[in-house]
Amino acid sequence: MAGLNIQDVTKRFGDHLAVDGLSLAIEPGEFVALLGPSGCGKTTMLRMLAGFEQVSAGEIHLGDTLLASAHQHLPPEQRNMAMVFQSYALWPHMSVADNVGYPLKLRGVRGADYQRRVGQALALVALEPYAERTPQDLSGGQRQRVALARCLVTDPAVVLLDEPLANLDRHLRAAMEHSFADFHRRTEATMVYVTHDQSEAMALADRIAVMREGRLVQWATPETLYRAPRTPWVASFIGQGSQLMVAAGRPGQRLQEAELMRGLAAAERTQPVLVRPEHIHVQTAPTHHDVTARVERQTFRGERFELHLRLPGGEALLAYHPHALEEGQQVALILREGWCLEPDQ
Repeated sequence: MAGLNIQDVTKRFGDHLAVDGLSLAIEPGEFVALLGPSGCGKTTMLRMLAGFEQVSAGEIHLGDTLLASAHQHLPPEQRNMAMVFQSYALWPHMSVADNVGYPLKLRGVRGADYQRRVGQALALVALEPYAERTPQDLSGGQRQRVALARCLVTDPAVVLLDEPLANLDRHLRAAMEHSFADFHRRTEATMVYVTHDQSEAMALADRIAVMREGRLVQWATPETLYRAPRTPWVASFIGQGSQLMVAAGRPGQRLQEAELMRGLAAAERTQPVLVRPEHIHVQTAPTHHDVTARVERQTFRGERFELHLRLPGGEALLAYHPHALEEGQQVALILREGWCLEPDQ
């Protein structure tokens, strides 16, 4: 298997800079997510990988093969990649098996080899019993699996996925996350997955490229993004948490309880710190020595309550608690740890 190398890739549409000098080194067999809000350039980057858009600058390599540069553009059919679209893009008049086998027919594959490869692709997505049905007879999740089988049937080096779960309801999306993870384990294909949903990216990807306004903001594992986001923007985009100013620490440092509590009580506070709700201990009987907060509102989440708190200085804080509290109630807080952030650029 070959790795995918994106080197300083830029894409302009007239005066608009859609992708700005993006560089990623994707390992063979890796599951990578391009994550960011609408308009951040992630789908444009995926389309440049597929060959549907030309790059304005930079280079894209698959192994030793140059796929794209400002002076070279290998067409999509020569890139050994397959793409799964948000809309599924299935032929309604064809059976499931014919939809899956369509790319093989375009390549002139016929007979026993054709039947074998279609059968293998359907088996990988557990759809062999549905081979003769039409897409109209399938659920949304099953149609998405047909689209996956169709892209697998040509044995691509890279599978590109453009928000493939966006059209599904929440329950089906959760089920399909398991299907995608299983699909990746069985095929060992290199996968690049575009999404604006951070929970999808965190659940599926080996590494995540967080994008904002065409630029790469952070490139890391899901755990690193959650525990050690670089900037306040990434911290607010990934997971839940509160950002406070403290008089302690430096960017990239983890503050433990004693230093964090002292830094929060100081008069001049200039260092932004992320505190996740699971690192806040709430006590319902404060004393005059404690850091206190007022309960503004709470949200029941089944296994716990989310407490929306307000510190005396006006800062908002999110914490968890096993029981309901009264709105307006004063509580004491112990902040177990916090992560020091870089300023947003």
